[in-house]
Amino acid sequence: MIENFYKDQVIWITGASSGIGEALALELAAKGATLVLSARREDELQRVNQLCGGKATIVKMDLGDEKSIREAASTVFNLHPQIDFLFNNGGISQRSLCLETDISVDRRIMEVNFFGNILLSKLVGARMLSAKKGHIVVTSSLLGKWGFYLRSGYAASKHALHGYYESLRMEVEKDGIYVTLVLPGFTNTEISKHALSSDGKPTNEMDHNQAGGLSPKQVAQSILEGVAKRKFEIAIGGREMKGLLVKRLFPALFEKLVRKQSAK
Repeated sequence: MIENFYKDQVIWITGASSGIGEALALELAAKGATLVLSARREDELQRVNQLCGGKATIVKMDLGDEKSIREAASTVFNLHPQIDFLFNNGGISQRSLCLETDISVDRRIMEVNFFGNILLSKLVGARMLSAKKGHIVVTSSLLGKWGFYLRSGYAASKHALHGYYESLRMEVEKDGIYVTLVLPGFTNTEISKHALSSDGKPTNEMDHNQAGGLSPKQVAQSILEGVAKRKFEIAIGGREMKGLLVKRLFPALFEKLVRKQSAK
């Protein structure tokens, strides 16, 4: 089923210049999808496009800039009036203490991870609503389910995505539009290197938990399998996945266990 599910479908991927977004692009290109790739780094998008066979549409976009998002959407819609899948994957992380983090950093994280994310979904979703079909896939995190050291703004942005998209799903499912939230655990990407410190500068440090996580390809394959099954949520990871069950069934125990985990 999955081998033909994405064939000839128009699929827009944000955060496509690296990590999970890049892996999704490679997997979908191999399945015959028509791709639109977006991120801030156009040179990296071109690199990914070459790996995908050079046929993707490249549209530079900054999720922290409303004008950039609207201009990107206008460009994409002129080329592809109907988007079948939106993989809303772009975002930034954080590694800083709550009370030491400048409020501008919290605002930046929310602007990119939440407001930019939902604006693009509104623009694409309106097209899907007119066509009475489409699928919005949003990369959240296991930290969309609980908070953790050094990630207050990041966890808040992911919690916000759950509230928003669970509401959106209820409103549009009758119109043939699907909404899936993806909850990756530790994934071996450079997201921690690009994570913002208390003053808004990148940390340039790789978390050992991140380095020991699943490969982006493994995560991308699990996402595509879950989306093809129209799942509401897709949680992906290693031992950290046990936290979902423990938090649900034994919240007091979860609070004790999570405090013993390494912050990095």
